[in-house]
Amino acid sequence: MAFSTNTPVQTNPVTEHFVIVGGGQAAAQAVQTLRQHRFGGRITLVGDEPYPPYQRPPLSKSYLAGALQRERLFLRPRAFYEDSGVELELGIRAMRLDPGASQVTLEDDRVLRYDGLMLATGSRVRRLRIPGADLPGVHYVRTVADVDSILADLQTSRQLVIVGGGYIGLEVAAVSASCGLEVTLLEAVDRVMARVVSPEVSRFFGDRHTRAGVRIRCATTVSRFVGGQRVAAVETADGQRYPCDAVIVGIGIVPAVGLAEAAGLACDNGILVDEYARTEHHGVLAAGDCTNHPSRLAGERIRLESVQNAIAQGRTAALTFLGQPQPYAATPWFWSDQYELKLQIAGLSQGHEQVVVRGAPDEAPFAVFYLRAGRLIAVEAVNSPKAFMLGKKLISAGTMVEAEQLADVGFELSALLNA
Repeated sequence: MAFSTNTPVQTNPVTEHFVIVGGGQAAAQAVQTLRQHRFGGRITLVGDEPYPPYQRPPLSKSYLAGALQRERLFLRPRAFYEDSGVELELGIRAMRLDPGASQVTLEDDRVLRYDGLMLATGSRVRRLRIPGADLPGVHYVRTVADVDSILADLQTSRQLVIVGGGYIGLEVAAVSASCGLEVTLLEAVDRVMARVVSPEVSRFFGDRHTRAGVRIRCATTVSRFVGGQRVAAVETADGQRYPCDAVIVGIGIVPAVGLAEAAGLACDNGILVDEYARTEHHGVLAAGDCTNHPSRLAGERIRLESVQNAIAQGRTAALTFLGQPQPYAATPWFWSDQYELKLQIAGLSQGHEQVVVRGAPDEAPFAVFYLRAGRLIAVEAVNSPKAFMLGKKLISAGTMVEAEQLADVGFELSALLNA
């Protein structure tokens, strides 16, 4: 796949029209960047939810717990878009994209012509295709409406089964157990968060959930949901049955690339873009969870599911459209809040050659570092913001480090930055 490196400079920004399809972090950041850089043309934001862009991470944390009001989810109030001259097309889907004609058709058959387009379609939940999957009481966590439905159900629930032991499943388990529900969590592989953290961190968080009363069953495959008018139990492949009043499924997400694929854009586990957020079609950019981009850190193409990636790529796409291209090469980072614990991750651990634990992995704070060829490539920090921040800086700088120094809690990590 070849991309042109000659990005044209905008010559008549006042009359041009930039269209954003999607309503998440990347969309909000692109709007902000365009206006900050004095783009005076039209901006239209198309979103299939009835809300302006909002944060998704709090949905499974503080919003579910009732500690965050809906208005605080919004990245900017609706008035910001009105004051910025942004046309909001909310609660409506973009149905067709024609890159050749530079136009998007909405589900009410209106056609938006554009000079620049950014696809920020995000992702959709991975769904279980098993008997009983459509029973009332079976929920997924992706939108405000999803969580509002869960909250209504949990008001009258005593027993909750969660399918999936990743970030979403564990965050929901923490909130639910803290609210007094009987929680059972079923995970298909042999440990929780296996895809994203070390065995030490998995074990630590698994133990914390167990102490909170959560029953965790790993290496357990769900075969069907049982019930009449609504779900009443979850049955597993080994014949076990877990009674419940509600089920929450958190088995990952997949990139929402249907619009791009139908338009002929190259997709492979996401919409293929270059380091400037450009697709192979002139004038069409993409950012966020829906993209697959080249990573300097990983040394290959990757797709990231993170707020940081969406924000950085949204900014990159806007600057590319404005003729001020800046390659996206940020160090990725992630986080999860569970009980009193904050897990912060920076970098990518794939291809590591050495793992170093700093502190005791059975109590917080502690950190796990990943090295390759003497350089730090990733860090997992539990209640250790200092290890996270210093680790992130060391990863970005490509600093050579000594494993013994990382492991020594008496050694000041900031000395490595000075070195």
